[in-house]
Amino acid sequence: MRTALGSRILKLFLYFESTRGANRMHRPYMNEDSELRARLMFESYARYTGKRLMEYDSNVHTAAEAIYNAPFVLLAHGAESDPQLNFGNARALSLWEMDWDTFTSMPSRLTAEPMERSVRDKLLADAKRQGYSEGIRGIRVAKSGRRFEIIDVLLWNLVDEYGNYQGQAAVFDQWRYV
Repeated sequence: MRTALGSRILKLFLYFESTRGANRMHRPYMNEDSELRARLMFESYARYTGKRLMEYDSNVHTAAEAIYNAPFVLLAHGAESDPQLNFGNARALSLWEMDWDTFTSMPSRLTAEPMERSVRDKLLADAKRQGYSEGIRGIRVAKSGRRFEIIDVLLWNLVDEYGNYQGQAAVFDQWRYV
């Protein structure tokens, strides 16, 4: 037998469940994988550069939320043989003109035009061997075909606490449309 209070609690529970899914659609980075990836990006960046990627209050924001809303472009791919993008912050998604699901289901090589991919591959290999590389430039292409030059990119390896290579991340705040 349902009571009036029990009925209100059930309605409230169902409301929160229905809005929780909607909130995830607007905040796609709000999941355990993205949070772990974000922490790995923060830790690996500090390990290779000796600097902090950015300041944020962990009492207010999660690591994923902080870098998703950061004032720079940040993207990451995994360690697969044909690396798949697994993180892009709001600025990256806007620049490449994609939503989260499209961006994170794409091989990272497709961020560059075919004629730029061999140069990109060499830069990725150099950074993988050295741990990180900075001052990188290159032409990239958005979903619409719009071309842009990325300027002064810092690329670094993502390495977990056991020393296992987990992919790479790149950060930049300068680009121009070409």
